[in-house]
Amino acid sequence: MRNYDLSPLFRSTVGFDRLSRLLESATAGDDAANAYPPYNIEKLGEDSYRITMAVAGFALEDLGITVHQNSLIVSGKATKPESTGQFLHRGIAGRAFERRFQLADFIKVANASLLNGLLHIELTREVPETMKPRSIPIVTAAGTPALTDPQPAPVLTQAA
Repeated sequence: MRNYDLSPLFRSTVGFDRLSRLLESATAGDDAANAYPPYNIEKLGEDSYRITMAVAGFALEDLGITVHQNSLIVSGKATKPESTGQFLHRGIAGRAFERRFQLADFIKVANASLLNGLLHIELTREVPETMKPRSIPIVTAAGTPALTDPQPAPVLTQAA
């Protein structure tokens, strides 16, 4: 595995700590410790997404979802049931976890639900009106519009 020294880049930039963390996490790879619990990310529409995590064995009160800045943090700590027997094979993981997802700008968590051992987190992109492109009419020196545009400007969307 190669390591890249990005310190010259960070000497001339201010406020890009998140970029540094993203680069470090991207180069870390997806080893077995990072693969638990398994999850899917789906694009449901132009501005809607769903994260589905397999959290079998976790109750609703064992799970936590936190949004902090542009990070979604899903954590779980299962309560240990008292076992009456001896396990011959233990394949269902019940260990604590913390999974972090980096969210793009204007992505909001709409809701979350737990159904049949799957945690579904619905996400939507909500761009504020002030950030959307708008058309500006051009007027002449006499104050009459020189250019009339009956159609609104096309809306540009951010790539996810």
